[in-house]
Amino acid sequence: MSAAELDDAQDEAIRALVAQQDTAGLAVITDGEYRRLNWQVSFSKVEGWDLWEGSWRGFVANPSSVANDEKPGTRGHDAVESFKIPASSKLSLTENFPLKEYLFLAGLTEKPTKAMLMGPDRVAQMCDIAGSAPHYADSDQFLTDVAAIQSRMVGALIDAGCPYIQLDEPSYTGYVDRETLERIAARGEDPMKSLARAVEASNAVIADHAGRACFGLHICRGNRASMWHREGTYDGIAEYLFANLTYDRLLLEYDTERAGGFEPLRFVPKDGPTVVLGLITTKTGEVEEPDALMARIEDAARYIDIDQLAISPQCGFASGIAGNMLSEAAQWRKFEVMHEVARRVWH
Repeated sequence: MSAAELDDAQDEAIRALVAQQDTAGLAVITDGEYRRLNWQVSFSKVEGWDLWEGSWRGFVANPSSVANDEKPGTRGHDAVESFKIPASSKLSLTENFPLKEYLFLAGLTEKPTKAMLMGPDRVAQMCDIAGSAPHYADSDQFLTDVAAIQSRMVGALIDAGCPYIQLDEPSYTGYVDRETLERIAARGEDPMKSLARAVEASNAVIADHAGRACFGLHICRGNRASMWHREGTYDGIAEYLFANLTYDRLLLEYDTERAGGFEPLRFVPKDGPTVVLGLITTKTGEVEEPDALMARIEDAARYIDIDQLAISPQCGFASGIAGNMLSEAAQWRKFEVMHEVARRVWH
C-alpha cells in the first residue's frame, strides 16, 4: 500500500483503540504507538541517524521478530548489540515524530494523553561510535546531542498541550545484568560512571521544562515477542538512581522474580516521585489475581508509603508490530483487574 493508505489505516485503528480505552475506563489515553514499527523509532526522523529506514530494512529481511531460534518466555538477544547504526553527520531534528502522533491523538479524546520517547542512553547505546567519525569522537558527544534534540521534542509536545511525557529507558537494567556488565568491562568502561552519565542525560531532556507537564521514566528488562533481554535486581543501582532522577513517575518492572524484591524502594525520597509498580505482565495471557496483586502492594508498602505507590502493566502490550503472546481479550481483562486493585487499595 502507499504511505497515504497506511496513514489512513493507522488513523482508523487508533480511533478504534481510543474508543476501547475509554470504554475500559483508562484515565490516561495513548495511541498504542500504532504508527511505529517498534518502540525505538520515536527517535527516528533525525538527520544523521538512519533508525527508521534501518529498522524497516531489518524487519523486511526478518518479519518474524523472533530470530535465531529465540522462543517466547526466554532470554532473547539484545538488539543493541546486534543492531548498531553509525551517525552519518552531526544530528539535527528533521521531524518531531512523537508530536505528529500526539496531535492526532489529542483530537480524539478529552482525557489526558501520553507521549513516549526512547531514552537518550538507549539511543546512544545503539550508535556505532567507531563508525561515526569524524562526526562523533565518543559516546559523550553523541549523548549530549541526543539529549538536546529530545529536549526540543519535549518542549514542542508541551507547547502543543501534551500533559504527560514518558521516557522509556531500559538501558538502566544493563548496569545490573551480568552479560551486559561483561560487555561493558570488555570495552574498558566503568558501569557506574556510565550510569551517572545516563541519569544526567535523562534529566537533561526535561530540565528546561520543569513543572510544565508530568514526566515519567519507565525501566524494564526487555519486551519483544514475549521475550526478555536482561536480568538483575534494582539493588545495585537503586540508591543512586532513585536519589538523582528528577521525574514525577518512576514506572518499574516488577512482574517476575527477575526484578527482585521491593527493598530498593527504601531509597526513593519521601517527597519524591510516585513509584508505579509494573506488577501486571504483558508477556503472557495469564490474568493476575487481584488478591495476589494486593499482597504484593502491601509488601512494597513496607519500604515506601503506600500513597506514593501506583499500579500498572510492567511494559507495553507490544514493543513492536510482531506483538506479544497474548490475546486482546486477555489484555483488556488485565486492565479490569488493574482498576479493581487500584479501587480496593487507593479507593
